[in-house]
Amino acid sequence: VRRIAKNINIPFTVGGGISELSDAEVLLNAGADKISINSAAVRNPQLINDMARHFGSQFVVGAIDAKQLEGDKWTVTVNGGRIPTEKRLFSWAKEAEERGAGEILFTSMDHDGVKEGFANEALAKLSDERSIPIIASGGAGAKEHFKDVFTTGKADAGLAASIFHFNEIPLPELKSYLKKENIPIR
Repeated sequence: VRRIAKNINIPFTVGGGISELSDAEVLLNAGADKISINSAAVRNPQLINDMARHFGSQFVVGAIDAKQLEGDKWTVTVNGGRIPTEKRLFSWAKEAEERGAGEILFTSMDHDGVKEGFANEALAKLSDERSIPIIASGGAGAKEHFKDVFTTGKADAGLAASIFHFNEIPLPELKSYLKKENIPIR
């Protein structure tokens, strides 16, 4: 995290392996702007409260991996989407916000890696129900998917990995496309 912080000039969020307040503190001190907690928060929801109280809600991203059961019923999963829980997407997002999460990062495990578009219906519902920013993850494969996630899905941000890692969609090209589509970007 220190090496990354020294070499970039944009805010960045760190997630993975954060299970207690001291883990987050080390990352913040190393240069992270925000932390993302998922499985540890599902297992210990008080962790969200503690981090928000100690660092501020703007520091806490409630990451939620979920799989669609039927209709708008989604089950929250942990351990990279491998283990289903009793929690449901929309009620867990509400609880995470009430506990102090400043953003929700929702990954549709059904869409992740498929490159056929984001889970826009679920994202729109999250956006309508929550007052904090919603970050979409899982499904990006084309420039149009980003347009759709910001319009139909009402997401505040879109996350993608492999399409950028493998230069399938160059970032400047995506930014240019979104500007032409009247999607505000930085």
